[in-house]
Amino acid sequence: MPYRRLAGILAATALASLGLSGCATSNVKQELPPAAFVSMQEGPGEEYIIGPLDSLTVFVWRNPELGAKVQVRPDGRITTPLITDMPAVGKTPSMLAEDIRLQLSQYIEDPLVSVIVDGFSGTFSQQIRVVGATGKPASIPYRANMTVLDAMIAVGGLSEYAAGNSARLIRFDKSTGKQAEYKLRLGDLLKKGDSKANVMLSPGDVIIIPESMF
Repeated sequence: MPYRRLAGILAATALASLGLSGCATSNVKQELPPAAFVSMQEGPGEEYIIGPLDSLTVFVWRNPELGAKVQVRPDGRITTPLITDMPAVGKTPSMLAEDIRLQLSQYIEDPLVSVIVDGFSGTFSQQIRVVGATGKPASIPYRANMTVLDAMIAVGGLSEYAAGNSARLIRFDKSTGKQAEYKLRLGDLLKKGDSKANVMLSPGDVIIIPESMF
């Protein structure tokens, strides 16, 4: 084979390799900034949204017979004395209390209503879901200042065959209306104690942990 032809083939092969590597690089997922193992300052999270199967206490001041302890049904509604099938899911406790107050005002004058959440499940948009190669895949109610370390403790850590450093975090970005994907280094976090691998979670995050191929 002539030298010029061989050189041309090698050059074309090199360019193709660069193109492939460029494509691979563009698909690499970004990483989130590290979070401290112990938060130096606790702060409130987003206002709680009532979800299916939450346990609620409805209190009506000076009219205890109109209050009740109820569980939100799977269809997202509750029933209390004088009120049937009130939608509860997707509301904050204060919003639900106001809706109940408006309904009760047809029967009593100026009712004062409070709604207390006794048992928390939350909506899917407020849960942290951990799936794949973990001790016990689960949906966990989000709480303020929650980190990946907290979530992994809740699900029993990684399974024996987990590829922890290949894990991914899926997050819905409300500002753009799009889904974003981030790298997680769960192997470094849980097996090596690398504090830089711990990151903050947001309501609705999904953690996916694949199994190792070896």
